[in-house]
Amino acid sequence: MSPSDTVCVDGKEIHPEETKRYVLLNKPAGYVCSLSDEKGRAVAADLLKDTYSERLYNVGRLDMFSSGLIIFTNDGDFAAKLSHPSAEMEKEYIVDTSRPLPRGLCDDFVKGIRVDDVFYRCKEAEELNSHRMRIVLVEGKNREIRRVFESCEVGIKSLMRIRIGCVGIGGLQFGEFRDLTQAEIVALIRLCKSSQY
Repeated sequence: MSPSDTVCVDGKEIHPEETKRYVLLNKPAGYVCSLSDEKGRAVAADLLKDTYSERLYNVGRLDMFSSGLIIFTNDGDFAAKLSHPSAEMEKEYIVDTSRPLPRGLCDDFVKGIRVDDVFYRCKEAEELNSHRMRIVLVEGKNREIRRVFESCEVGIKSLMRIRIGCVGIGGLQFGEFRDLTQAEIVALIRLCKSSQY
């Protein structure tokens, strides 16, 4: 194959994407993190499609009922570095609960909590008030915070990711997005423990 070759898929000519995109979105609750949804639910990537012509993929996930920061990119190497468990990328969340937080939940979550034979442990947990907790995860198993809180019979009113690595939410409102700066991209890659860049 040479650069002058024409490549077609289903009879339609395709071209390699020349511009690498790195986009930070403040995902509103109610959007799913997939490229399409068989149930017809709103898709987070659709919030970007009017601005970016490139096909962008979410790095990691937030469940439909959670809000906050998620990165979209068309750079597969960057996405793989950030999302691999060995990267140990910190993600910070604010959780608001429907009833007071159980005494000792912060300490228990830092030490580790077993729920249905799965061990969950956060890096940091801080009670901000009787109904609000700040949590920092490194590994981030599927629905980890929700499962831990459900095991303590505490309902979550809102769960919002406010930081990924060195990138915070800043002034981004729900549904708003911006390009990551070159400095942020480099800093995120440097934060990956397994980075080979």
